[in-house]
Parts: sequence; structure tokens; C-alpha cells
Amino acid sequence: MKTNNPIRLTAPEIASLWTQYIFETMSICFFRYALEHIEDHEVKSIYQTSLELSKKHVKKITEFMSKENYPIPLGFTEEDDVNIHAPRLFQDPFYLNYIYIMTLQGMTGYALSVSNSIRSDLRKYYITCMSETMELFDQSIDLMLSKGLFTRPPIISPPDSIDFVKHQSFLTGWLGDRRPLNAIEIGDISFNMLKMHLHAALKVGFIQVTQSKEIRQHFMRGLEIANKHIKIFDSVFKEDKLNSPISWQSMITNSTSMTFSDKYMMYQIQLSTQLSLSFYGSAMSVNSRRDIGADYLRLILELLKFGEDGANLMIKNGWLEQPPTASDRESLANGKGK
Repeated sequence: MKTNNPIRLTAPEIASLWTQYIFETMSICFFRYALEHIEDHEVKSIYQTSLELSKKHVKKITEFMSKENYPIPLGFTEEDDVNIHAPRLFQDPFYLNYIYIMTLQGMTGYALSVSNSIRSDLRKYYITCMSETMELFDQSIDLMLSKGLFTRPPIISPPDSIDFVKHQSFLTGWLGDRRPLNAIEIGDISFNMLKMHLHAALKVGFIQVTQSKEIRQHFMRGLEIANKHIKIFDSVFKEDKLNSPISWQSMITNSTSMTFSDKYMMYQIQLSTQLSLSFYGSAMSVNSRRDIGADYLRLILELLKFGEDGANLMIKNGWLEQPPTASDRESLANGKGK
């Protein structure tokens, strides 16, 4: 039976829209700057498509939130958060790797948004976003492969037959002989190293162009953490004679000109920290070797502290937008509400 009463968006649906709006406005700033410098016409084509998609998404999210009478987030603007005329900070190969990693992470985010969406129009919207992002991901990885910029994850020899774990030694890792990594553990470490290499390179660039000594010190600490995590993952691979992804830190130019606002760069770093925490947690949940599980736990705790300090810096500078929250019933009951 049809009804005139609209179905209101749930809290998870609002959360997905709010988060995507912030992310898309951030992306628009980065894409606009990148398009001023990218010389490779194939990479530029991917960025032009990405820019148009982000603009379309911002418009659609604005429509959804306006109909619900939710204020539109500030997010990031081209006027305040990026100087598109600043000198080149990143080389073309970095830009290609950036869009590859961002689409990879975007697919994970859209899958979560679909699963959190109840309303039909929201589900259809996020399924479309997922399809668009998968297409960009496919284009970016094909282009990286064709240009020799993609490090394929390690290859393992197929076993003679299926097998089952027979001894608890399968779980050991601290003492005695460690078993070789299994395919699941290799996949997660490769995945996390790929992203951490990008995060490290971003920090190198942001350290050069930030105008704040305090923010620069925070980024330098983040770079030290990222390089440490890469070193730990790489040492695990070296033990089994496995290849690791390449570094992208040499793809940063010598520019020190103001390129992005400190607010923008802090958000990018916070985002990379939050995503790393999510993927580390996922990897730890399916890891079987105790020593690697302990490594993930230690690295997660280190990122949690770094992320908390980053959030405090953003609060201190008035940069941390607050997402929509539930009503404070206690304050309302005491007459302290609106």
C-alpha cells in the first residue's frame, strides 16, 4: 500500500552520506590540483573522470541530506584548501598509484555503505558508486601494469593436494621454527604494505609544504611510524624470501610552496590512519601466526595513539567537523536543549 509518509534516513545511512561528502570534497581539491600538473594523457584521463564523478556525488549527497533537513557539511573547498597554481609536488607515477589506492579503499567503503543502507534509493546510489569505482580501479591497475609501475604480490607454489592442520605448531611464531606464511597472511601483508607506502609518500610531501611547525612535527612522527611499519612487514617477507612492494617516496618533488591547507593535510593523514587501523584489524582477525598477530596488535596501538594526537590537533585548530549525533535526552529533560 502506498503512503505519503517519507521513509526517513537511518543513522547509519546519514553517517555514510556525511562521511562520503567530506571525502568527495577532499578528493575534488586533490584532483583539481593534480590536473594542473599531470602530463601523461592516460593518467590525466582517469583524473578527469574521477573529478567529474566526485562532483556528481557531492551534488547527489547534497540532495539526500537537504531533503532530510540535515545541514550540509563544510568539508573542503577549492578556495580555502588547495592552491591549484602551486608548483608540482608529486610526479605522474605517484598520481597513478594514488588513484589506484584510493579506488581500492573506496570499494571497501562503498560495500560497507551498501550493507548499511535500508532505503532503496540509497542502495541503488551506492551500488552505482561501487560500479563507477570498480571501473576506475580496473583502469588504474591496468595502466600501472602497462607502465611497469605495479609490483605484483608474491607467488607461491601450488601444493600437491589439500591438507589439514595437524599440530598446534601451526600457530607458533615466537619460539622455535616458524612455519612459512600462508597465502592469507601474505595477501594481507602485501595489501597493508601497498597502502602504507602511499601514506609514507604523502607524509613526505606534506612535511615539505605545511606552514605550521607543530603540524610538520606531527607529520614527521607519522612518517617515522609508517617507515617502521613497512620495515616490519618487509622483514617478515624477507624471512620467507618473498618480494615486497616498491616505495613511492622518491616521487615527491622539492617544492616547499603552500599547496594544501593544514586542515586538508591533517584530514588526509587522519583518514590514512583510520583506514590502516581498519585493515590491520581485519588482517589480525584472520592471521594464524602468533608473532604476526602480536605485531599487528602493537602497530594498531601505535596508530591509535597517533590518531588520537592528530584528532586533538584538529580540535585545537577548529578543523574537526562533528558528524550528526543523537539527541542529548538528558540535556533536553533538564531544559538545556534548543
